Amino acid sequence: MADIDWQKELLPYEQAVDELVVKFNGIKRDYERLERQCPIHQVIGRVKRVSSIIEKANRRSIPIEDAIDRLEDIAGIRIICRFVSDIEQVAEIIRRRSNFDMKIVEEEDYITNTKPSGYRSYHITIKYPIVFAQSTKEVICELQIRTMSMNFWATIEHSLRYKYEGNIPDDIKSRLKKSAEAAFSLDREMDLIRNEMFSAIRTIQSKEGIVEKIIGNIHRLYDVKGFDKTSEYNNEFINLYREGRINKLVEFNNELESLVELYKEE
Repeated sequence: MADIDWQKELLPYEQAVDELVVKFNGIKRDYERLERQCPIHQVIGRVKRVSSIIEKANRRSIPIEDAIDRLEDIAGIRIICRFVSDIEQVAEIIRRRSNFDMKIVEEEDYITNTKPSGYRSYHITIKYPIVFAQSTKEVICELQIRTMSMNFWATIEHSLRYKYEGNIPDDIKSRLKKSAEAAFSLDREMDLIRNEMFSAIRTIQSKEGIVEKIIGNIHRLYDVKGFDKTSEYNNEFINLYREGRINKLVEFNNELESLVELYKEE
């Protein structure tokens, strides 16, 4: 076997993974600070083990001394999403950075073009520049973007491939394929629920905002000398709130704001 200082050779890849994990987590925090729904749920980074590098190089008939330069998944980042529709959002975030710090080499869509095993994921291979040993080096890194269920399935399938040394029995392969389809069906259903969930959240936030305005306007009317209908408006508000219809609450608030403006002018 070639005399390779693996620890030294893999250091740039470890640095690239560390930096990319920080960057994607930073993107996630930015969404949270802006109170926007973030497509990134979790970020995991890893550098391939030496044994895995050697095994893959042998499987592809790549000389060991060339493995570092020819294998494109030595550095890997896994971006886990809650929903299938989040995957394209994450891919677009990466595309927008392509001329900045993540130069895209290749995109592989294993969600539309599912592998025969049932494997689904979206892969983007990038070149990522790092400053290493007082010089700049472009490190090849594979980004895998997938949902939580896709990741769970892939983890199980990987473990079984390891157990059976790549020769998974046909009956287990068949069951894995069926479970992959079932998981993807669940993902699609969750996407539909996602739209309903966000719609409900927006409705709740809108209602909370209108209620806050109504309460503020009623308090202002309490401070108006000679205005004796504040209690009536308060009772009407309570009844409307129980009904829960936003359009009526909006109309009611408009009426209150007109009254507040009227008495302010006096």
